[in-house]
Amino acid sequence: MATQHSRSSARLMMAPAVVLLLGWMLVPLTMTLYFSFKKYLPLRGGDLGGVGFDNYARFLTSSAFWPSGQTTLVIVGGVLAITVVLGIFLAILLNQPMWGQGMVRILVIAPFFVMPTVSALVWKNMFMDPNYGLLAHLWKLFGATPVEWLSQASLPSIIMIVSWQWLPFATLILLTAIQSLDSEQLEAAEMDGALAHKRFAYITLPHLGRAITVVILIQTIFLLSIFAEIFVTTGGAFGTKTLSYLIFQRVLESQNVGLGSAGGVYAIILANIVAYFLVRIVGKNLDA
Repeated sequence: MATQHSRSSARLMMAPAVVLLLGWMLVPLTMTLYFSFKKYLPLRGGDLGGVGFDNYARFLTSSAFWPSGQTTLVIVGGVLAITVVLGIFLAILLNQPMWGQGMVRILVIAPFFVMPTVSALVWKNMFMDPNYGLLAHLWKLFGATPVEWLSQASLPSIIMIVSWQWLPFATLILLTAIQSLDSEQLEAAEMDGALAHKRFAYITLPHLGRAITVVILIQTIFLLSIFAEIFVTTGGAFGTKTLSYLIFQRVLESQNVGLGSAGGVYAIILANIVAYFLVRIVGKNLDA
């Protein structure tokens, strides 16, 4: 049983990490809020004059704001749908006894450890290049005209690239959940004559509810700030400009730090709104 002294010692030992974490979060946030109310153009004289809420109004009324927000949500929704559905399928498949099971699991999980820029470049040059890519050669093999993926099907291509990187994460979480499932339940249902799809729908899937919730929450937090894959593939063209990429353009390309900071605040608000509804809708599984 923990004593008052041990609890005080634990708090004292945790204090440096908590202070460092708070500083890591609060300092950038405070600076972003500060610059969002300023007209800061570092390469145009470095003026730090106050503009009030003008930056927020300009960013919100920008013709690129709403399309970029919509694109962000489409990418997040598409990646979540693919990774959850395929993650469940792969987790069930990897849970079956097979030769070299450990090696297969490592190969399936490996893409998650590849940097986003590297995976995007691999997909762009090795698979999606309309002249020399693997998919182009596959199209030609069947007598079809190769598709210029990043211009003709830009948004599905981005979703495919990002899904490839996040699928191992979903598979790993769901595989861990499946391995904790009591096999006696499945055996009893099978002995009672329940078919495979019935066992999946009424036993396996409900058991995966909490794991699916964790996958959705964690992936959504990271996917709302997707940037690297778009930067190295389409450069925000062909309808792939997300909110993060729009902020990058305002800060680095236009050198308007104040306007970009206002966009950063909007991105934080959007992330909190999405997270709130996710917790309300699917987060109840964590308390089940």
